Amino acid sequence: MSSKETVLVTGGAGYIGSHTVKQLLKRNYEVVVYDNLVSGHRDFVLTENFVRGDIGNRELLEKTLEEYEPDAVMHFAAHCRVEESVRNPAKYYDNNVAKGLTLLNAVNDYGVDKFIFSSSAAIYGEPESVPIKEDAPKNPKNPYGQTKLTYERILNDYTHAYPVSACSLRYFNAAGTDPEGDLGEIHDPETHLIPVVLEAAAGKREYIEIYGTDYATPDGTPIRDFIHVNDLASAHIAALEVLEDGSETHLACNLGTGEGHSVKEVIETCKEVTGIDIPVRVGKRREGDPPELVADPGKGLERLDWEPEIADLASIVRTSWNWVKRRYDID
Repeated sequence: MSSKETVLVTGGAGYIGSHTVKQLLKRNYEVVVYDNLVSGHRDFVLTENFVRGDIGNRELLEKTLEEYEPDAVMHFAAHCRVEESVRNPAKYYDNNVAKGLTLLNAVNDYGVDKFIFSSSAAIYGEPESVPIKEDAPKNPKNPYGQTKLTYERILNDYTHAYPVSACSLRYFNAAGTDPEGDLGEIHDPETHLIPVVLEAAAGKREYIEIYGTDYATPDGTPIRDFIHVNDLASAHIAALEVLEDGSETHLACNLGTGEGHSVKEVIETCKEVTGIDIPVRVGKRREGDPPELVADPGKGLERLDWEPEIADLASIVRTSWNWVKRRYDID
């Protein structure tokens, strides 16, 4: 890999995008971040090559492609709040599909032949069996999941019609933060379980609410597969290397650890890591929450020659707690 190879990262000021940018820079890629900063953070942009813009702005995309001549694109720029997508599907179809198509057409027209897409386990909906393999039925339960599946299908069609290869990486539950402390996790509002629990530990929330304790799981709460954000980042780079060898048209891989942890287990782990007795309340189920979402990561392990390095839950939580303590100035 040439040190001059350039990667355009849309959404590179966001949570997962910024962590991926850091890993790309460590591996001597030239990196260009393209982000409108609506939900991203300027402080998270670790490269001098920054373009503030919307992926629906064809003119600015063309200018950026002409100036930087990227060899590949990693596309993270998407709205990703499930509940919001149910309330406002137009926002999600406009940004995640329509504007995403503007990006893809610009990239294709300018001859960029490697495209890595930030997809989601939300495309599966409520799985028929667990762990979930890539060929499992796709029945999204919300507009967010529908937009991710739609874009995967668009990519599949494009890779068969045009000289571009793609990889769709289906995240399970992204978690944790940069162990070196340069980056963190900031969402407004925060909806991810681990940071929400840790905000309660930090006194920024009165309590953590468990949404339902009557699921068909060992402790009655939903089970999820938590994967550290640095491991997601390394998987994107592994995917880029696979596309570079020209052996794939459209590769789709699950990104998870293959191990599930319940909501109650996450809360208990947060208590152990922080040493704080976090207040908990029990509420009603949220509509559309499947009982269990756990990846079968075998294809990613094999095809990407990749595996998670920060795989145990306590280690993931510890990186997030270190970030929360720095953010709120907690000793």
